[in-house]
Amino acid sequence: MKILVTGGAGFIGSHTVVELYQSGFEPIIIDNFSNSEEKVLEGIQSIIGKSVVCYKADCNDAEALRQIFQKEQLAGVIHFAASKAVGESVEKPLMYYENNLGSTVLLLKIMREFGVKNFVFSSSCTVYGQPDSLPVTEATPRQEAASPYGNTKRICEDIIRDVVVSKAGLKAIALRYFNPIGAHESAVIGELPRGVPSNLVPFLTQAAVGLREKLTVFGSDYNTPDGTCIRDFIHVVDLAKAHVKALSLLAGVDTEDYYDVFNVGTGEGVTVLQLIQTFEKVNNLTLNYTIGPRRPGDIEQIYAQVDKSEKVMGWKAEKTLEDSLRDAWRWQQRLSK
Repeated sequence: MKILVTGGAGFIGSHTVVELYQSGFEPIIIDNFSNSEEKVLEGIQSIIGKSVVCYKADCNDAEALRQIFQKEQLAGVIHFAASKAVGESVEKPLMYYENNLGSTVLLLKIMREFGVKNFVFSSSCTVYGQPDSLPVTEATPRQEAASPYGNTKRICEDIIRDVVVSKAGLKAIALRYFNPIGAHESAVIGELPRGVPSNLVPFLTQAAVGLREKLTVFGSDYNTPDGTCIRDFIHVVDLAKAHVKALSLLAGVDTEDYYDVFNVGTGEGVTVLQLIQTFEKVNNLTLNYTIGPRRPGDIEQIYAQVDKSEKVMGWKAEKTLEDSLRDAWRWQQRLSK
């Protein structure tokens, strides 16, 4: 069963390609490499023992997509490809709306043209904003987005749902990710941020290896046990496996028009300081970090309730925070050699 993985050379996409292959699917990658590196393909190959078909193309290129759909006879699509930096989205909102919404709409149109019915969408817990109560469930009301990036995820969810409701023959699942961290245990694929990392763990590992002078913790006066923000950190391999479960669920759905959303997290909230202390402990090192002022737009605390994912998809996170931080450090060390 061939599955198109858009953005398949990215952090989450590359790990999902590995898990798809190891679960009996045949992943087909499309990536324009605007936020990824072609050498990632070598890492994937070293893990699975064979090369993966990859098209260097943009998901907003209708002709390129049609050629891929025509040639590959796909059974489903997992859609990762998107611009994803919150700060950049505030500076360049039109770019984010054009890229993220446009690619999703075009994919759905071409899927319908070629009769491809199974669609898994990469969404985000950003759709919940700062929730009124914790943990958040899939029924937790979505809040007004704090950034154009977050708004594209919310709008894409609505677009997908509306297409399903229109009786277009689409079966779709939106996976609302919490905070993916870690790397493959082989340390040959992992997160490859360009420039200054926008995520905490790459900044942390770069500070630990000496690429950055220090790590800044933004805010220590939040209403949390140690005053720092709380997040739900999930190992990227566990997240990748959730996509395989989502595809399997869609394949087993009898109705032609199906849409659902699932939280993909651990169900546990961890403070930024707890994350730092765990990283130091499992990797036997000391980090140079300082406490800075709050960062505008940061949510105080959010973590998932994942009962629905376990009950309906048969998925739950298996790797620990310690596993994630150990793998992230091994990946960073390999990059720095």
